[in-house]
Amino acid sequence: MARQPITDEERAEIEARIAALDVEHADLDDIIERLAELPTQDEMQLRRLKKRKLLLKDQIALLRASLVPDILA
Repeated sequence: MARQPITDEERAEIEARIAALDVEHADLDDIIERLAELPTQDEMQLRRLKKRKLLLKDQIALLRASLVPDILA
């Protein structure tokens, strides 16, 4: 079943959401890097942050995929 084409407004909303998630992903990457350098880092917190970062990556990939039109075979 093919998806309906998205409107320009929907595309803009998705692109804005991707941009916001990209910023959060980059911020988490920076935080994780800094925490990993600390000798007294909290391993549990570090794992939670890494898990959140992976979740963001998956959400970004799904949103980007939704911007690609279906190709009829």
